Amino acid sequence: MAHARTVRITAKPMPPIGDDLFRPALERLLRFVGIIALAGVCAFVLPRTSHAGEPADAKFQSFVASLWPDAQRHGVSQSTFRAAFAGVTPDPAIMARTHKQAEFVKPIGDYLTSAVSQKRIEKGLSKLHDYEAILERIERKWGVDRYVVLGVWGMETNFGGYTGDTSTVRALATLAYYKYRGTYFRTELITALKILEEGHVKPAQMQGSWAGAMGQTQFMPSSFMRFAVDYDGDGRKDIWNSVPDALASTANYLAHHGWTRDWIWGYEAILPRGLAANSDPATYHSVASWAASGVRRADGG
Repeated sequence: MAHARTVRITAKPMPPIGDDLFRPALERLLRFVGIIALAGVCAFVLPRTSHAGEPADAKFQSFVASLWPDAQRHGVSQSTFRAAFAGVTPDPAIMARTHKQAEFVKPIGDYLTSAVSQKRIEKGLSKLHDYEAILERIERKWGVDRYVVLGVWGMETNFGGYTGDTSTVRALATLAYYKYRGTYFRTELITALKILEEGHVKPAQMQGSWAGAMGQTQFMPSSFMRFAVDYDGDGRKDIWNSVPDALASTANYLAHHGWTRDWIWGYEAILPRGLAANSDPATYHSVASWAASGVRRADGG
């Protein structure tokens, strides 16, 4: 549609979605989460960090040693510190990944089409069946739509099918060593050590993406510390192996970031001729103002 565009408008409460409507709802939510993931990953694309060749092992070990005083101040024991860095070396492949990401080497249409595949939608239906009772309880407690939680899970790791096979400590240590994004990854690395110290996961199991995002819904260590929950009651916040912990942590995260119970994230709208399709996306108006401008809901609502 030449004049179709998504605009952000004040929404009214959305009635509960029945299971017979889940398939299109999940597809829309997966696409929405994919767009949000695309926007979020932009924060990782900064000017390239220069580094001539692979540094000597002694130089990296000196960097690791320099982390100890800060880690100790944050309550990390020497045994945890040593176990976390045992055999760890910088990974040059990680720095290469900072310059080549799927979200930027494919047109957005191709990226979203592959991300929201029929196979993924079918898998989402199966996961809804498997975890419906847990998702219902999570929705009641945090007020976050179960389909949105499913959408995040599906987009981030294909419903736990692939959570990443990169050592979180190695990934963060590499990025911190090269000072990619300044001190950001150094802070995340110290926080990851705190997670190990608290016993939520063992070093060998603390794996995730090349950029340090972990678990079934890809939490950075700082987000884990603030929002992860022990939903299954085993004494650990295990977003790697416990689906209930991962889903509940995701709902808790969204609830603390402005999620409004019973409201949907937005409506697809059709713009009238004469209203520029490239208008400032940060422009906000009331529903009445959009309607007065000739904007209409795409579904006729």
